[in-house]
Amino acid sequence: MNVGDELPPLEVRITRAQLIRYAGASLDFNPIHWNENFATKVGLPDVIAHGMLTMAVSGRIVTDWLGDPARLVDFSTRFTRPVVVPDTDEGALVEVTGKVGALTDEGLARIDLTVKFEGKTVLGKPQALVRP
Repeated sequence: MNVGDELPPLEVRITRAQLIRYAGASLDFNPIHWNENFATKVGLPDVIAHGMLTMAVSGRIVTDWLGDPARLVDFSTRFTRPVVVPDTDEGALVEVTGKVGALTDEGLARIDLTVKFEGKTVLGKPQALVRP
């Protein structure tokens, strides 16, 4: 593993059905994640994905690459832009890329991610620390 190594890109589709399942698992039933009428009344363009769901699906690029999720030590990000999920079978396409940004003195690697929806970044400074 070297600084600059790129992870295989990942594309993930988030659908309204996934939002409902995630709401049940997380107990986050905020209507902005399932009720189009409510979401638009509060100024959103449509129903949006849960930030933590977007983070979780983005983290798959790291765990898939590692082959062992136990090697993931830390994962952090800021939520900067929502992922709007249309009421279609295709849902919303989230595109994730990543590369090794640094190797630490503690023997860990920092993986820097870029997470986009409709060509725009949706997570701010997403980074994972992993055991190589």
